[in-house]
Formats: sequence, structure tokens, C-alpha cells
Amino acid sequence: MEDQSSEQTYGLITPSFHLLLKEFPLNQPESREIIDEILHSFRDVPGGLMVILNEIQSKIGYISQPIQEYISLILNIPVSTITGVVSFYSFFTTKPRGDHTIKFCMGTACYVGGTPQLMRKAEQILDIQTGDTTPDNHITMEVCRCVGSCSQAPVVVVDEQLYGRVRPSKVPPLIRDIMKTYEDS
Repeated sequence: MEDQSSEQTYGLITPSFHLLLKEFPLNQPESREIIDEILHSFRDVPGGLMVILNEIQSKIGYISQPIQEYISLILNIPVSTITGVVSFYSFFTTKPRGDHTIKFCMGTACYVGGTPQLMRKAEQILDIQTGDTTPDNHITMEVCRCVGSCSQAPVVVVDEQLYGRVRPSKVPPLIRDIMKTYEDS
């Protein structure tokens, strides 16, 4: 006789489903509870996938491949559709971000204005590559596309604060200011 105490899985109990539930963060009861609540609340809403992804990004912080596969199974949507949406919109991320995010604009004006040099300088200081997070999870470096401030190129966005006409000499103080918030606490 099958154990009746198994968790609610919307009738999708398969061997691959059980393997998926062992993946982080789905193996964390509090994370999966949040995801399940979001899926239950918005599964029948028109355009619900965007709402679901936004809510998961907001509550969990990222939408990993295992989370995308879980959404696919629960909503019966191809995982390629979910991955397409997550990869298309730059505000979604598939990896956890640090407490602070530095975004380097790679729009044409910013690129020509020197963004690659700014990125190299930050990578040297933080000892990470663009797209990665520092080992202490404090700072994530990302690339973004045009932020609409071409007249101030090159532009760097730190935690939604825009800095224009940034030169390589300004990168160390920007990073120092971020790091100072941890030294003070």
C-alpha cells in the first residue's frame, strides 16, 4: 500500500520528479513551500507565468534550472518556454545574487565609452568574473543592456543607483563604498 502522507504534487509523482525535489533550493522545505504557494495562487491567471516568475524571483532571489523544471512539471508548460522567458528578461537571474549588484551597461555608447575597461578593473579588484558573485555573497557583477542614459556613458548601476561618466579611476571608490557597508555593520 502506498504511503498516503506524501506531499501534494498536483498528481505528478514520477521518479524524475522525486530526483528534482532533491535539488537545491527545492530540497529546502521553506523554499518549496513558497514556490508551491506562488504556483497555486497564480497558475490559472492569464499571463500567469510572468507573474509566477516575478514572484519567485522576488521571494527566492533567483530562478534556477531545477526551479524552472519544477514549474514546468507543475504547470505542464515546456521547460524551454520557461527558460526562454527567464533568459530573455535581464531582471531574471538563474543564480543567487549578492547583497549588492554592480551592473555595467554594454549599450553602444557605454561600450564605446569604456565599459570593458571598467569591468576589467572591477574584476581585478573583486577577483571574480562578470556574471559571478564574490565568495562572501556580498557583490554580484553583471552586464546590462542600454539603461537609457547614453549621454552619460559609460554608465554603471550599483543597487539601482546610476553613476554616469564613470572612469576606471572611479571604480575602486565605488567598490570601497559597497564594501564599507559590511565593515560598518
